[in-house]
Amino acid sequence: MNFERHPHSRTSVAGYDGLIVLGGPMHVDQIDHSPHLVQEMRVIEEALKLDIPILGICLGAQLIAATLGQNVIKNPQKEIGWYDIRVTGEGAVDPVLGHFSSVEKIFQWHDDTFEIPRGALHLAESDTCANQAFRYGDKVYGFQFHLECDEATIYRWLEVPRHQAELKELTGLIDPKEIKAQTPLYIHQSMALSQKTFGKFLDLVGKPTRSMPLPSR
Repeated sequence: MNFERHPHSRTSVAGYDGLIVLGGPMHVDQIDHSPHLVQEMRVIEEALKLDIPILGICLGAQLIAATLGQNVIKNPQKEIGWYDIRVTGEGAVDPVLGHFSSVEKIFQWHDDTFEIPRGALHLAESDTCANQAFRYGDKVYGFQFHLECDEATIYRWLEVPRHQAELKELTGLIDPKEIKAQTPLYIHQSMALSQKTFGKFLDLVGKPTRSMPLPSR
């Protein structure tokens, strides 16, 4: 469901086996500008009550943290490009992230960051962003980084006018040419991590309990 296109929808996740909440350029507190965020947090709250697996990526992770009562704040600096991600001791034995090496290069694009929810485990960090991943309970995950990005997605993001304006403001700090040069070096390992990580999350979701025929076009 694209809540931005349908900001006042009242979708329920009852009967669903899992929930994945993706990212976006808006901030968690921009409710007036992005009213769909209210519905996304309502759906996250419902999924938490139903005890179904949830995965949040970037803004999605921030929305989970906010739904759990934690703050989403400005990171000390923007992370755009490839950064070293280190798993913590808890991350090294986590069922979804435990296959990570001690340090992995993963793509990032964010300004804000989440506080680790109370009762959650801190799973990963970077030099410039302390809170990169958490697990709440047994099957709720938040990732600040973008394991879902393939090479084409990264190149496409670098061409978005809004993103180019953002990068221009960061001249001298972040170089889009360097990001383009680094992407072929790191993308293969990132995609391997992506397949394994999301596969591990889908193991939590389990096999569908019913068939869902899709309409023909």
